[in-house]
Amino acid sequence: MRLAPRGAARLVALGSRITTFVLVELQKLRHDRTELVTRGVQPVLWMLIFGTTFARLRTIPTGDLPYLDFLAPGIIAQSALFISIFYGILLIWDRDAGILNKLMVTPTPRAALITGKCFAAGVRAVAQVLIIVALALVMGVHVTMNPAKLFGAVVVVVLGAAFFACLSMTIAGVVAKRDRLMGIGQAITMPLFFASNALYPLELMPGWLRVVSHVNPLSYEVDALRGLLIGGAYHLWLDLAVLILAGIAGIACASSLLGRLTR
Repeated sequence: MRLAPRGAARLVALGSRITTFVLVELQKLRHDRTELVTRGVQPVLWMLIFGTTFARLRTIPTGDLPYLDFLAPGIIAQSALFISIFYGILLIWDRDAGILNKLMVTPTPRAALITGKCFAAGVRAVAQVLIIVALALVMGVHVTMNPAKLFGAVVVVVLGAAFFACLSMTIAGVVAKRDRLMGIGQAITMPLFFASNALYPLELMPGWLRVVSHVNPLSYEVDALRGLLIGGAYHLWLDLAVLILAGIAGIACASSLLGRLTR
């Protein structure tokens, strides 16, 4: 009977530490608020240029769904991807500033540190996604105003960004240098984007690319966002399960490699 309160206290303490790490990461954003605007330029251009052009050409069949409506959830997921895929650089900066070494000698579990950072990336992604949603509404995209579905979309964005932030921090643990991480991040960002259902339906892909898309977490994020924000057939529980399992695996991998950065 004594173990239960002790276990609950540990969980509360762990949750408190994770929340603290999230807040610390978000404090950094207050000192450079222009980051959200600059990182939002590329997704905005995708909506304004690629979206409107291909909507007029009507070369990508999306059934009864207008192409801009089909595209908007994909660009929202892309926006979160672009923020989180380079998040490992912040970890290397913390290492270079001596902050990471100080955190590593505390009793805080490595998983708590990684979890705090990856969910901070998710919150940053949500802040930028608001820009894309506002633009989509101005462009006439039929985005739902259902509070429950909007909240569900926020959860999906956070989970997706958390996984890709963990992927970035895992790569940081392997390469341990900013320039290498930047190069790898740039090399994998567009393949992840194009090998998903963000721009076109899965049915249009060749067989080998469809297989890749089915193991790409971004596809499940886009599918969930499209169903929640736009409507239509989607597999919400499968999408959430994949994103949660991917996030847990990402936290485990990044935590196991965190020590390499301090050697």
